[in-house]
Amino acid sequence: MKGRFITIEGGEGSGKTTLIQKLKASLESNRIDIITTREPGGTEQGEQIRQLLLKGPTIRWDALSEALLLFASRRQLIINLIKPALDAGKWVICDRFFDSTVVYQGYAGGISIPLIRQIYAAISEGVMPDATFILDIDPVIGLARASKRLTDESNDEIRFENKSLEYHQKIRDGFLKIAEEEPNRFNVISAELMPEEIFLRLMRVIEPWLKTK
Repeated sequence: MKGRFITIEGGEGSGKTTLIQKLKASLESNRIDIITTREPGGTEQGEQIRQLLLKGPTIRWDALSEALLLFASRRQLIINLIKPALDAGKWVICDRFFDSTVVYQGYAGGISIPLIRQIYAAISEGVMPDATFILDIDPVIGLARASKRLTDESNDEIRFENKSLEYHQKIRDGFLKIAEEEPNRFNVISAELMPEEIFLRLMRVIEPWLKTK
């Protein structure tokens, strides 16, 4: 059985968590052996790095420092969880992955995108997503959603949410740009659709895989 690697991307408040929960339940009902994880995080080391990156003032790290911390977390996630799972024929769904670094630290943060890709090639063990779904949302709407969710959850991982609207617009533009550059892997879905419609559009892409599991 072939393992599959699916990544879910998007700006703040785009509904990634909700979509991943629905996808996980659907795949499990199809008897798919599935693991869900997230970036930054997913391993003990990664979760520690997550706290460093997502808490504190916006000026705590510059974009290059953010990228290097993310790559340290990503390396541990790849070698300890993602690659072993894929090699064992499992499916992996990841809430954010390498493309978020291209967009957040590259397009929005100003770091050289070729440099980001070069570092990824060095640490990736050849792992690349089979499909990436970008939940596209107006950052004004997304940030309002994210603020409500974080308040409801008493969650203080708000460092990126506190960055400027201009920064978040660059994130949206960056995701759309990379989707144009690699249309065979990326699938853009409006995050302003109803959750069930978003899920159905995702399933149309991966349903052929279920027939060959």
